[in-house]
Amino acid sequence: MPTDTTRRSLLETVAEQARHAGVFARVAVQEAGLVCHAADAAAHAEYRLGWENGRLWVSLVTPDRWLSESIEADLMHTGDDVEELLEEELVEQGLEASRPVVEHFRSDDRLFTFRSPVSPEDADTAARWLLAYEACFRALGDMQAGTDENHQRT
Repeated sequence: MPTDTTRRSLLETVAEQARHAGVFARVAVQEAGLVCHAADAAAHAEYRLGWENGRLWVSLVTPDRWLSESIEADLMHTGDDVEELLEEELVEQGLEASRPVVEHFRSDDRLFTFRSPVSPEDADTAARWLLAYEACFRALGDMQAGTDENHQRT
């Protein structure tokens, strides 16, 4: 299991790559992990990278049920499979094609969450997963509604 110093170093490296990509509104390394705010979502949404139970996860979280449902509805109406869409984005990021796992649930802290385990746990791979997540979900639901339409519903 990586040490706190190793974890912090990985997150700082990924944060720099996320800032350089220019696709997030804000990027910050916090106590719980890396938090990247979605740039144009219709409601507050964050892409996160952090450890849970000794495993590194990348996720998209929002407190807004409506935003989560807009993503689900888009997938349902198009017939797209989120794992397949993510796999395509991972390949675009230069990672070998393998069917990713995407969990979708409402967390104990009432956040609607899409998440996937990241392996191996190195900064380059983690950054590619984070950018693939952003590219995958940016095109779904109201993740690109624009800042003019931002609202808060919880």
